[in-house]
Amino acid sequence: MIRISKIEYYLPELVLTNMDLEKEFPEWSSARIREKVGIVQRHISSENETVLDLAVQSSEKVFKDYDRSKIDFILFCTQSPDYFLPTTACILQEKLGLRKNIGAVDFNLGCSGFVYGLAFARGLVTAGIASSILLVTSETYTKHIHPKDKGNRCLFGDASASVIVEKDIMAGDYRFCLGTDGSGAENLIVKKGGFRTDFTVNPNHEFDPENLYMNGPEIFNFTIEKIPGLIKETLDENKLTMDDIDYFVFHQANSFMLNYLRRKTKIPTEKFYIDMEKTGNTVSATIPIALKNMFDKGMLKEGNRILMAGFGVGYSWGATIIDF
Repeated sequence: MIRISKIEYYLPELVLTNMDLEKEFPEWSSARIREKVGIVQRHISSENETVLDLAVQSSEKVFKDYDRSKIDFILFCTQSPDYFLPTTACILQEKLGLRKNIGAVDFNLGCSGFVYGLAFARGLVTAGIASSILLVTSETYTKHIHPKDKGNRCLFGDASASVIVEKDIMAGDYRFCLGTDGSGAENLIVKKGGFRTDFTVNPNHEFDPENLYMNGPEIFNFTIEKIPGLIKETLDENKLTMDDIDYFVFHQANSFMLNYLRRKTKIPTEKFYIDMEKTGNTVSATIPIALKNMFDKGMLKEGNRILMAGFGVGYSWGATIIDF
């Protein structure tokens, strides 16, 4: 039904390493950060760099060898938009010089956003509305984080991924399994915001309403409770077994959580991909970045079947399967 035909991503130039964090927080060890969360460095957007700026960069990389006139629709996933309005996807259409007779919409989701975006793309294709979709996942979560919040600064990085999703009648027609539990909203939240003009940091409070708050233990508990069942449900819905899947690519939250999930779901190590050392947790961009890196390493072959799962803020979660 749909196939991913192109993936590119863009990382901001500014890099924050574990050693940089250790200098700011001497009580922290750079080696311990890597051991605990599997991250060595993360890319940070500059003061005047927003999700739109990152999205232009990743999308232009896609269009180096893809005809931009074929795009019928833009899906833009972000939780750190340039403005409350207008829609960032609309501005991106003009920045990229795309046709005007196309659809464009933003959607506000975090770590499950890429899977949801694929679900929306499938719906657009099924309805005959579009056959070539630009799906962008772009985040500057670090703008949400207070400078003294060392825990979240260790985890999150900024990035944008641009993906071409096309109609393909030869591709497998896989089902999506999606879920929502709004009772967990308070555990990962920014109560106030908007970045282009309205964002300011109150230096006197570690968890001001303008900053990111994350209850790590509750997010971990939610993930461990929901995701193993999600994987089983996705396999059952598609009448497949674990043996039928070549790779499992989950949202790259942190290595401790991912390894725990791998063991709990009994996924073989060789089928489970973890890659966040140099990017950190880039929220909705982690899965497409992982897929692109797998392709560049020669890991993905034509005909490979990949199960993807995203989960986090909302709470929200989603999983599906694609043919490569």
